[in-house]
Amino acid sequence: MIFGKSKKIRAYELGKSGEDAALEYLRREKYKVAARGFRFLRGEIDVIAWDGPTLVFIEVKTRKLSPFGYPEESVNPAKRSQIRRVARGYLLRNTLDAVECRFDVLTLTVDELTGWSINHIKNAF
Repeated sequence: MIFGKSKKIRAYELGKSGEDAALEYLRREKYKVAARGFRFLRGEIDVIAWDGPTLVFIEVKTRKLSPFGYPEESVNPAKRSQIRRVARGYLLRNTLDAVECRFDVLTLTVDELTGWSINHIKNAF
């Protein structure tokens, strides 16, 4: 029981540090962050940012380097549908009906020797 709890904490810390690294990356790329961890109904969008005139809804996936697949593979059709619903909620709540939008996936893998590897998939879905 204690092992499971500590493993969950490590996963949370990895995800949190990955989101922090993602925010640093986005700021370096001149994105203007509008929201982080936006919740609506039963869903959440990790980062919402402006890329010029385009509002971008960004799903951040962080993993340790692993031979068991890529982080972006976990953004399945159900997850994409949930992100779209939350994005509609954000647009309604902020009265942004005529704004251009995009959905990106930002993946981060971490290796203890080399650090973060970032893959930014624009227009992912």
